[in-house]
Amino acid sequence: MPRFAANLTMMFTELPMFERFTAAAEAGFEGVEILFPYDLSAVELYRASVKAGMQIALINAPPPNWAGGPRGFAATPGTEDRFRRDFERSLRVGEALRARHIHIMAGKASGPEAIETYVANLAWAADRAPHTSLTIEPISQTSAPGYFLSDYDVATGILDRIGAPNLGLQLDIYHAQTITGDMMACWEKVAPYVRHIQIAGFPGRHEPDHGHLDYPAFFAALDEYGYKGWVSAEYNPIRTTFTGLDWLRAAKNI
Repeated sequence: MPRFAANLTMMFTELPMFERFTAAAEAGFEGVEILFPYDLSAVELYRASVKAGMQIALINAPPPNWAGGPRGFAATPGTEDRFRRDFERSLRVGEALRARHIHIMAGKASGPEAIETYVANLAWAADRAPHTSLTIEPISQTSAPGYFLSDYDVATGILDRIGAPNLGLQLDIYHAQTITGDMMACWEKVAPYVRHIQIAGFPGRHEPDHGHLDYPAFFAALDEYGYKGWVSAEYNPIRTTFTGLDWLRAAKNI
C-alpha cells in the first residue's frame, strides 16, 4: 500500500494552516505537502508537522510572486540570476521544514534557448544541493498555457542529459491523463524516473474516486513495482475534505 500524503494548500482549508497537520494525521495520512510555504514561519510549520507526527513531503520552488509575476522561471532565458537567488531561499525553507523534495517549476518559455536555460539551471541546482531531492513535473497546457514542461519524453530526456542522482520526476496523475490520455501507460513508461506522485480525480481535479481513473488498479501497480515514495492527494474537495475521504479509507482498508 502506498504512503499517502495530503496537500495542505488545497485540502483541509476549513482549518487554519497550523491545524491542518493534525487533521490530516487523524484522517489517516502519513505526510503532507505544502505548495508555497513562504508566507508562514518555517519554524512554526515544522513544529506543527512534528507535533502531528507528519513528514513534509514536498514544497515548490521558487517562492511565488503574488503581485502578478511568474511563479516559475527555471526555463526562462535571462532570469538565471533570479533563479539562483530564489532557489537559495527555497533551499533554506526546505531545509528548515525537513522537506523530502523540492519541486523546481519551469515557468512559461519555449524553444531551444529555453531548453538550454532549463538544463543549465537544473544542473546548477542539483550541484548546489547534492543532498536535497529535486523534482521536475510536466504540467498540461490545459492547466497552464505556455508552461515549458508539458511532455514526458522531454522531461525524461532532460533528466538523462543531466544525470544527477538527486534530480527526478514528479508524476501528477491528473496531468499525466490530460497530456497522454492513458495515465497507466504513462506510469509504466516513466516509473524508473519517478520520485513523487500526486493524485486527483479526472476530470475535475476532485477526490480520486470521482471521475473515471482506476486508482485501485494504479495503487496495486505501484505495490507491484515496489514504489516506496509518497503518493500525495492534491485535489480540490467537492465539499469539505473530511466528507470526501472514502477513497483513502478504501485504499487503506479501514
